[in-house]
Amino acid sequence: MQIATRLFYDRASASMTSLGGKAESLQNQISTGTKLSAPSSDSAAYQRLAGIKRDTVDDKAYAANLGTAESVLKQGDTSLSAITDQLQSATELVTQAKTGTLNAANRKAIGEQIAGLVATLTNLANAKDARGQALFGGADGAPAVAAGGSYALASKPVSGIPIGDGQTVQANETAARIFTVGGKGKPDGSIEGGTNTLAMLSAIATALQSDDFKASSLDTSLADISAASDQVSTVQASLGARAARVDLEASRLTDVAADREATRSGLEDTDITTTVVELQKTMTILSATQASFSKLSALSLFDYLR
Repeated sequence: MQIATRLFYDRASASMTSLGGKAESLQNQISTGTKLSAPSSDSAAYQRLAGIKRDTVDDKAYAANLGTAESVLKQGDTSLSAITDQLQSATELVTQAKTGTLNAANRKAIGEQIAGLVATLTNLANAKDARGQALFGGADGAPAVAAGGSYALASKPVSGIPIGDGQTVQANETAARIFTVGGKGKPDGSIEGGTNTLAMLSAIATALQSDDFKASSLDTSLADISAASDQVSTVQASLGARAARVDLEASRLTDVAADREATRSGLEDTDITTTVVELQKTMTILSATQASFSKLSALSLFDYLR
């Protein structure tokens, strides 16, 4: 078989160029730590990596929202526990006032204490959350003491916090749901009618401080306060369920992030041990090819005639 000199040199050059390029690519993978230097390296892997990066950015935003929701829910739970404590104190004070053995001065003192509890409850209702927003406020504002001593309570819920693809969580509750007993829910989430707890306690405080006090004015007070406490407990249980959901979603995001990172690493990161072995093999083949080429290119017709 005859091999043209030009073909011999072309084939040898192409082989060594290919091996040299492969060696250079392997060296770059080792030095940079990534095996994908350009989209052309592996277009399918690049597309998957682009999707992974988008999902990672989205989940970072969701994780931040979950942190915010967790903080607001915890603050709400703490405040509701404080509200329950105040209502328990009101129960104890009204029980004392109903004994019928108190003189007018002591009865009025209890009335003043209950008025103080109302002020404390109003402050709790108007508390701010970690974002500086009304903790129990709604889309229609925060609860406030209105003119004449009446109490206007925010009743329309605000929008939920996004915590996942198509998922939201309502991190706070409105003051109307907390401080309204027996109200009727409306389609927009607000509450209509019912007994306003703050107004009810304020009325008890006013009755106890009145010179015309009548024991009959306290006939339903203990039952009213008990109903108010039950309402707060119901709301607190609802917040607890949402907090559990937030914890589960946060754990899920952590697991997904770990799986996503493993996938990204498999697509993008260099396996140093395997790549070093491949580089050594490539360099050995390249050296052998160069040595063979040198020996073959030095041969001439006279070598065959000896």
